[in-house]
Amino acid sequence: MFDARECILIETGAPFVRLRHVHAASALILVAAIAAAADDLVISDFEGPDYGGWKSIGDAFGPGTAKGTRRGQQPVTGFDGQRLVNSFADATGDRATGTLTSPEFTIERPFISFLVGGGKDAEKTAMHLLVDGAVVRRATGPNDRPGGSEALDLDAWDVAEFVGRKAVIRIVDEATGGWGHVTIDRIVQSDRRPAAPQHDAGRDFEISKRYLAIPIKNGAPKRLVTAVIDGHPVVRNTIELADGEPDWWAVMDVGAWRGKTVRLVVDRLRADSRALVQIEPTDTIPEGENLYREPLRGQFHFSPRRGWNNDPNGCVFYKGEYHLFFQHNPYGWAWGNMHWGHAVSKDLVHWEELGDALLPDDLGPMYSGSAVVDHANTSGFGTADNPPLVLFYTAAGNPTVQCLAWSTDGRTFTKYEGNPIIGQITWGNRDPKVFWHGPTKRWVMVLYVEQPGKTRTMQFFTSANLRDWTPTSVVTGTPGTNYLHECPDCFELPVDGDPARSKWVLLGANTEYAVGSFDGTTFTADAVALPGHRGKGFYAPQSFNDVPDGRRLFIGWWQTETKGMPFNQSMSLPLELGLTETADGPRLTFAPARETEALRARSHRLGGSTLAPGGADPLAGVTAELVELRADIEPAAADEIVLTVRGGTIAYDVKAQELVVNGHRAPAPLRDGRLRVAVFCDRTGLEVFAADGLCYVPFPFQPQPDDRGLGLEARGGAARINSLDVHELRSAWPDR
Repeated sequence: MFDARECILIETGAPFVRLRHVHAASALILVAAIAAAADDLVISDFEGPDYGGWKSIGDAFGPGTAKGTRRGQQPVTGFDGQRLVNSFADATGDRATGTLTSPEFTIERPFISFLVGGGKDAEKTAMHLLVDGAVVRRATGPNDRPGGSEALDLDAWDVAEFVGRKAVIRIVDEATGGWGHVTIDRIVQSDRRPAAPQHDAGRDFEISKRYLAIPIKNGAPKRLVTAVIDGHPVVRNTIELADGEPDWWAVMDVGAWRGKTVRLVVDRLRADSRALVQIEPTDTIPEGENLYREPLRGQFHFSPRRGWNNDPNGCVFYKGEYHLFFQHNPYGWAWGNMHWGHAVSKDLVHWEELGDALLPDDLGPMYSGSAVVDHANTSGFGTADNPPLVLFYTAAGNPTVQCLAWSTDGRTFTKYEGNPIIGQITWGNRDPKVFWHGPTKRWVMVLYVEQPGKTRTMQFFTSANLRDWTPTSVVTGTPGTNYLHECPDCFELPVDGDPARSKWVLLGANTEYAVGSFDGTTFTADAVALPGHRGKGFYAPQSFNDVPDGRRLFIGWWQTETKGMPFNQSMSLPLELGLTETADGPRLTFAPARETEALRARSHRLGGSTLAPGGADPLAGVTAELVELRADIEPAAADEIVLTVRGGTIAYDVKAQELVVNGHRAPAPLRDGRLRVAVFCDRTGLEVFAADGLCYVPFPFQPQPDDRGLGLEARGGAARINSLDVHELRSAWPDR
């Protein structure tokens, strides 16, 4: 017998339902009723275009529901159906504030479940349950620092003590900074608690091997993973952890922590997740037996072993090696978790990936920047005999600031304890490019600074010691264009090889550039918004500092998507830049760096003939997977010259004097009446050079593996082939 004043617990599977003041005589009836498990009651699924009876105040929630991701927002995932509540406003983003309040309802079930995402602030970016006007339950998203994920996750409140009482739900957005928004979907009353997620789940690893192998599932919700040593977080990343079978394995380089215990803490996991259990110490990359031989791996274009890359950073020659740093997400196939990856080469062709040099820290993820060799040790980080390599980067937290790190061995890097060296100017300040200006004996930094209203500027600073910087001048881009947008570079080049006629070039991420003069503090343009590359998928390039022979070497992010691979994106060929005089003034030229000749394995020289329409194809029977093709052709009576390379088409329209690469047109004037063209074909696409370098057309595309044919024809009339050389190329990767 139960006392009439007692509560009883009736077990209905996993959850317990608390019943207050139930007489024993009624217990059996209630057991039967609970076992029947009444249908869930949907409070709102937000599938309509408006909020129904919910009341919106302020500008955060607007007049109606969102169709997923708002303008300027990371991709929103994990919501149910077609619509949700999203307080990231189209016009003002995280600056919008407001509340969204439900009609009053009766709590009729012991649990209220929902999907929630966005910022992690129980007062300012949250969903509140109010009973009698008081907040009795709170829920938030997982994000309270830079990075993070817009994935919604299932959560629930136990509200058994309030069954039978009236309540309202209020969704609150009173935050205006980073992650100052909330996302909510499908709020449901239920008799069943959803499987409780694991919060701050952790696992300890005693580090005796170089890596921890991390299971990745592309498209899975991003989880905040924190590495903790001696109770202190050392690095945080958002990772698409595989709860079950992974798509691929990332590796966390923990070699620097040998002998220590590293605790990995995951902010939130499914109840049945095996993600932490699957992580294992290793000295090798899991499933790496095919490393660099993967079907879509570029064979002479650098790409990281695992994960995503974008901008090249810190391009410099130091202690006999070219150093290529790069924006790297070691734990995802897509952008995120910005580290500085690091690779070195003695010849610009064969690269060795060393591991990540800069990891995200409390100042934020590691955005783009540059590197210099401080030969005179002006910074004091090295010695005259052992000058330091100094890296400059944007720490993209809140605020976004400029920082430095240094090394005296080119392998291990120390972040400057006085960071940041330049505080936030605007939220859009980033990508410091630093170089030495000999005439004024000063270091110069050019920094991208986006002003309110999206006015794009490049701002110049000078320094005597690389630590203390003084602003000197500002160059403003052309409104309404992408001229001088992001990733600045600034350098001097001789015109047609004559140092007495040198000019300065200032360019941005899309390679639109200005030609002019620079006195160490101020850039004065002669011509602006000049087009750089003429192709597709080439962005954020950077020139190398300190090249021994004085050439201006250049490399860019080549946007070569590789679906199904455990890596994504790559770098362009190393390029040589020049300035040549034209009728319109000095203009940039692009050429493959001479070092690429080391890739040639077998050559076919087929020139010195007439190419007639319908005549013999001089390339018939020549096949190759990796190709360099060079031709010097006088079009003469031809209307069109057409090259085919592994299914790619490179046509020249003689009348228009345009190069047409896979349908993409680019101006390419004949030089001395001749079409001089060079074509490089890898598994990831084409890079085409014409008009003595005035026309550079990078073009990502994936040739069919079994199509290795080449072809050349003239249309509309005969042409003269002065030279035609085909070089079969070898892979730049090891063990091939």
